[in-house]
Amino acid sequence: MTDAELLQYTRDTGDFSRMLSSIPYARFIGLECDRFGDDLIFRLPRKQQNLGNPILPAIHGGVIGGFMELSAALYLMMSQETPRMPRIVDFSLDYLRAGLDRETYAECRLTRQGNRVANVMITAWQKSRSQPIATARAHFLIEG
Repeated sequence: MTDAELLQYTRDTGDFSRMLSSIPYARFIGLECDRFGDDLIFRLPRKQQNLGNPILPAIHGGVIGGFMELSAALYLMMSQETPRMPRIVDFSLDYLRAGLDRETYAECRLTRQGNRVANVMITAWQKSRSQPIATARAHFLIEG
């Protein structure tokens, strides 16, 4: 299946499993995605290999950052016509509290889209959406 066919299949069916299994890092961290109407919620399940601090235990900060960046890229890709992964230009991440060893969620919001650059805000949380563990801003170069 070509990238364009894979993207179209994901858009048509809402089944992200094929797309996510084609991305090595998504497979490695266990990234999942669910569609609720027009909204996408990205999920990082509990996974021992994602831990960075076994004492707390807490998810490694790099895993949280990678999860949020990849979520934003996939979110943007689903809203674009091109099947190509957008290229990251800038990524700014604020850690707000420890990401404990539990399921973690992220949602994205497109804040600006020009002809060449798109800006996405990402919020990650665990137990409550009102208590995010991290927020991020990502700028992507998009192919027109």
